[in-house]
Amino acid sequence: MSAPLPSTLVTAVQTWIDDDPDQVTSRHLAAMLELALQEEPDDPPLQDAARAELADRFSGTLEFGTAGLRGALGGGPHRMNRAVVIRAAAGLVRYLREALDLPAEPGDRVDGEGPRVVIGYDARFNSEVFARDTAAVVTGAGGHALLLPSPLPTPVLAFAVRHLGADAGVMVTASHNPPEDNGYKVYLGGRVVTDSGQGAQIVTPYDAAIAAHIARVVSVASVPRTSGGWTLLGQEVLEAYLASVAALEEPGPRDLRIVYTPLHGVGGSTFERVLRGAGFTDLHVVPEQAVPDPRFPTVAFPNPEEPGAIDLALALAREVGADLVLANDPDADRCAAAVRDPRAAVAGAPSGPTTAVADGWRMLHGDEVGALLGEYVARRATPAGSSPQGHAGVLASSIVSSRLLARIAAAHGLTHRSTLTGFKWISRVEGLAFGYEEALGYCVDPLRVRDKDGLSAALLLAQLAARTHAEGRTLLDLLDDLALEHGLHLTDQLSARFADLDQIPATMARVRAEPPATLAGSPVVELTDLAQGSVDGPEGLPATDGLRLISADGTRVVVRPSGTEPKVKCYLEVIVPVTPGDHDAVGTARRTARDRLDAVRADLALVLGI
Repeated sequence: MSAPLPSTLVTAVQTWIDDDPDQVTSRHLAAMLELALQEEPDDPPLQDAARAELADRFSGTLEFGTAGLRGALGGGPHRMNRAVVIRAAAGLVRYLREALDLPAEPGDRVDGEGPRVVIGYDARFNSEVFARDTAAVVTGAGGHALLLPSPLPTPVLAFAVRHLGADAGVMVTASHNPPEDNGYKVYLGGRVVTDSGQGAQIVTPYDAAIAAHIARVVSVASVPRTSGGWTLLGQEVLEAYLASVAALEEPGPRDLRIVYTPLHGVGGSTFERVLRGAGFTDLHVVPEQAVPDPRFPTVAFPNPEEPGAIDLALALAREVGADLVLANDPDADRCAAAVRDPRAAVAGAPSGPTTAVADGWRMLHGDEVGALLGEYVARRATPAGSSPQGHAGVLASSIVSSRLLARIAAAHGLTHRSTLTGFKWISRVEGLAFGYEEALGYCVDPLRVRDKDGLSAALLLAQLAARTHAEGRTLLDLLDDLALEHGLHLTDQLSARFADLDQIPATMARVRAEPPATLAGSPVVELTDLAQGSVDGPEGLPATDGLRLISADGTRVVVRPSGTEPKVKCYLEVIVPVTPGDHDAVGTARRTARDRLDAVRADLALVLGI
């Protein structure tokens, strides 16, 4: 007979069930608890599984941090559910009232100065339910809740925060996570954040302050909620967003055949309006993935970076003879691009997800798209200091992204800034003209959307590709141009995934204790512990868990734990000089860089033990 279930766990589960506003999750937990408590179970392995599941669901609370909340759906404090969302919303609105110097409780009368919160949601399971729960809590706390009218892309919500002057924004989405997950992103603006971070996702110390208020919520039953009273927005916000993206249009060629996939997400109809409205009418949407579907039935993992995720788009591109493939992740804040590459089958060519049916197509690396868009924006940007405001032409990228953007900025007389990973940092850079990170995130219109935006980025990329196509060239030729001017920059990643989360800090400690002395044979000449030093960290950055190594030949490696997955990630970059004007040298440099990068991967694989 198995040992009795701990009484503390039984009490915690029953208390949660009694306070759960959702009959579905409460009944599921009740059935699981009943099975776990059986003295003579009919199916002992099933009981063991139920006990383990309960222990996990009540092992702690789903942590609220700078990424908000994200986790698997289900009952219990360590899952995404209505109870967790209501508590989070209550903590958020109490923080907002405190930040606005309003009474902690509004009383019976709706407070005319209460927090103004705009709320959006995607098409995942329970997203609309969580959004409406948030609206009910905000309204119940004397605030003004503005609910977007339908499932819409995350960039629309980010736009709405600034457009509507909201003190906060909430987006219910798990982005590119598996189907069983959901999440809760928080933006601050309006009267709460008035500097360059107005309208951006939260960073420290906002996250800790909100989390402290969440922790003080006694129960769901204690949270005032209304059954209505919030504002259901119409299509005017979406129309305003589309008009803002249309302002990025430039006259030029539109003769480009594009294949597009929203990967079963919410970007499809908005993307089509953006591209077709700009004159890109030769547009072919992958039919199997065109409609939002929270099951994501045609992909193993709904992330365009994952091998196989855009196979259907590549197959359609081959069928219709496309010039460019574009893809969004499910909430459309990221943009992926694929091109036909004659060198894809040649040894030493840049790597990327390809399949036999793709016939030479490959997805551009995030750093490649970042360089292309960075050069595009830099040509139009105002040099820093030449405008009354100053800093009007700042290009920014994360510390794990390619250093090529810094060289592009310098070549155009612009300023470059490095930030920690995440657009919560990139988008709040003062005077930002363009920002990106290698994980397919690009901010091309920071005055209106202080976050990555896969729709506006797709428009600029399509315009660039069409102009280049009209000249008889490709995006790959533009990358060669950048290599001739700045050297061949090649980047890659290596990850170690862990089932035991304790192995992540242990691995980081081991790398710190015994870092590699060489990278592909070049001695390491600079070793920076990103968690050490002053409060601001190296280069004026906040401290973060990570290690940066630079070798004598300029090879760089950044090792850090993933912020969203159980992984330790290594970001690799090599730079090979290219003789200016020598186009033949680019291919040689590319092969040299590929060989060196493969050697660096092998070095780091040994360090990580994979």
